[in-house]
Amino acid sequence: MILIGDIGNTDTKICVINTKYKIIKRIIIPTNKINNSILYNKLIFYIRKKNLIRKCLFCSVVPNKFLIIKKFVKKNLKANCIELKQLDLNKIIKIKVNRKQVGSDRLANSISVMSLKNNYIILDFGTATTFDVIVKNNYVGGLIAPGLNISLKTLINKAKLIPKLHFKKTKQIIGKNTVSAVRSGFFWGYIGLVNNIINLIKKETRKNFKVIITGGFSNLFFRKLNTKAVINRDITINGLIKIIKLYKF
Repeated sequence: MILIGDIGNTDTKICVINTKYKIIKRIIIPTNKINNSILYNKLIFYIRKKNLIRKCLFCSVVPNKFLIIKKFVKKNLKANCIELKQLDLNKIIKIKVNRKQVGSDRLANSISVMSLKNNYIILDFGTATTFDVIVKNNYVGGLIAPGLNISLKTLINKAKLIPKLHFKKTKQIIGKNTVSAVRSGFFWGYIGLVNNIINLIKKETRKNFKVIITGGFSNLFFRKLNTKAVINRDITINGLIKIIKLYKF
């Protein structure tokens, strides 16, 4: 079996993959809570079954948490843990930017959807709102905009007259009080941001794209886009599985 995982700024997803590349166990841990104790409790079955986990592949944007997992895996599962960027990804996808400055989760996402027939924009409503542009088998770059939750929390913390509130979509544009005004501004503001950026990408590249949406707020936005979009919440994990198959782990 193979252990794969996506260490994000907010959450870490860990999956156990069998020899047929099917997910047989899913684990989600808040990234800031990752430590040896919680990893032991979540993986105790595989720790007791010696040599059940053969290899591990992770993508990570939080290096210190990856180091904790890597040391834990080596000590308790007796397996090597590889970070995605350690692999020669040029065998799979042509990276047209400085790969050191692209999150390995974004590369996994790109590999997950890429094909020689279509072009893709991957929109991730995560800690940051990111856009990745894939032209056939080329990762050509992307954009990073402020994340919705971080922006909302910053506004609440900085503006004393704005109360604490949870984000949700709204039908009306014009708010009737502070809470509805903030929610409307963020909901319709992000729709405007996303639609405009997608249009600008198309204009700059002079190409058509399929749009894939992922991240926590994807279900709130995808029906409001001017471009037809598909939600894929497992895009990063699917990318890691695809890489495992191609590298014959």
